[in-house]
Amino acid sequence: MESEVTDRIAPAVQEALVGGQLSCAVAFQIAERLGVEPIEVGKTADRIKVSLSHCQLGLFGYGSKVEGKHRIVKPMADVPEELREAIQGSLVDGRLPCAMAWKIATQLGRPKLDVSNAAEALGIRISHCQLGAFPKSKGHS
Repeated sequence: MESEVTDRIAPAVQEALVGGQLSCAVAFQIAERLGVEPIEVGKTADRIKVSLSHCQLGLFGYGSKVEGKHRIVKPMADVPEELREAIQGSLVDGRLPCAMAWKIATQLGRPKLDVSNAAEALGIRISHCQLGAFPKSKGHS
């Protein structure tokens, strides 16, 4: 079954590459179009040695990691109370799962990057990337 899914996803991933990378937003579009979970697109990209880029939460894929330009997250200067409460109320083992960050952004009508910037200001790491881009145990932030 896993091979079947990979066989369906791999061509879609290959067709969507820009500069040899697959953006987070496009990975989610592929998942929706093919009726698969986003993690399957992420796993397939990993299997065929394709890097993910332009994380919608700003955590990776924006430039050289060596130069420290791989992320665009910046601590929010003043985290609104509603956003702070939503983030703190959604923590799992002290971390904010990616899917919850997206949900908070939708519920509060804010850009996803705002949620990441707020989490950064609060010293909260984001974990459980929906595409499997970073280990569940480590997370980002």
